[in-house]
Amino acid sequence: MLIIENILLAFTALFTNKMRSLLTMLGIIIGIGSVIAIVTVGNSLTNSITSEMAGMGANNVIVGIQQRPSEDESDEMGMRYSGRRITKKPQDADLITRDYIQEIVTEFRDEIEDISVEETLGQAKVEKGRNYANISLSGVNPGYFKANNIKMDAGSMFSSKAYEDGKSVCLVSDRFVTNMYNGDNDKAIGKEIEIEMGDRANKYYVFTIIGVYKYESQGFEMASARDVSTPVYIPLNSALKKSHAKGFASFTIMTVSGVDSDELSLKVKTYMDRYYHNNKDFQIETFSLASMISAMGSMLGTVQTAITVIAAISLIVGGIGVMNIMLVSISERTREIGTRKALGATNGSIRLQFIMESIVLCLVGGILGIGVGLAGGAAGAKALGYAASPTASSIVAALLFSMAVGVFFGYYPANKAAKMNPIDALRYE
Repeated sequence: MLIIENILLAFTALFTNKMRSLLTMLGIIIGIGSVIAIVTVGNSLTNSITSEMAGMGANNVIVGIQQRPSEDESDEMGMRYSGRRITKKPQDADLITRDYIQEIVTEFRDEIEDISVEETLGQAKVEKGRNYANISLSGVNPGYFKANNIKMDAGSMFSSKAYEDGKSVCLVSDRFVTNMYNGDNDKAIGKEIEIEMGDRANKYYVFTIIGVYKYESQGFEMASARDVSTPVYIPLNSALKKSHAKGFASFTIMTVSGVDSDELSLKVKTYMDRYYHNNKDFQIETFSLASMISAMGSMLGTVQTAITVIAAISLIVGGIGVMNIMLVSISERTREIGTRKALGATNGSIRLQFIMESIVLCLVGGILGIGVGLAGGAAGAKALGYAASPTASSIVAALLFSMAVGVFFGYYPANKAAKMNPIDALRYE
């Protein structure tokens, strides 16, 4: 009953001096609001990035060639150099051939579901009258669409004969159709597009559109929707005929469900090292998207924690404000304290009364701060283009922390009130 009475007394004191109480709580409101907003935006960003990466295939393994560190580099991570590093362009002998890829598929056939290969020819702008679309031209194999979770909007995928013969057909994005054909897929399918590539338009290609795929934005894009460059896909053999490439710089492995992608990544690297053991310029590197997602989540979590700790410093300022106002309140209520002690109130009951006032002050400030933080976090997440993701744990932690601030910064004034001499307190003017 004593606790309930003290809570009621605390609310009475709170509403008696509304403006002073609000100004006192301002530091708590700002501190809690900042923490909640940062956690909400951080969670939204983390969830969005990991979701996008998972959509690319969380269990995929990427295999590629990487330039070997030079002898004068001081660490194996390639972060420090004694001189400027010279970037070397891989030659045909350095590339990963189709035979290498086929050997990998045969060796690990029970763990590999499919292989994704891409040959990029470059960037270009397709124009027709006043309409234009920025594109990148890429040759892909059948596994590419599965590995990258590409969905069709209209038309059809490449036939096996189109892949085999390297026919001049292509798939374009729905954004491409919006820019060039006012969003009419039926108008686009069957039409020929002319692509001029190179600084002096020294490469000229003509492809027939046979399908339209749904373009998925890759996170935050600087360009407007009209100017964003989207891929135009052609059969892999068609791209290889034009690029005359003898191999690939990288390829992606889609693992069978249940396979440990990190373990397979290590096994594939060990297997392919035999081909690059004597290569002085390049080596094989592999990594799984699962480990990349984990590392990204850990990095974002660390940054979020650091910013949250900085924001929480304002709670200390708010706590000092609470302590200051409690000392003022005790000074104003000295005769009341003396009367209560004269009527038999113990030091413990006096101490509890003022600690409860401090806790209620901080708790109300914390609740208001949570509201401000949720609103700010939602606005921040929306501005970045992500869905707001507040967590119940952060809200509960904020409330508990605000109560802890009340206890910590309220104890000294409460203890000072409890130790007052009742006679001196009654004589106080």
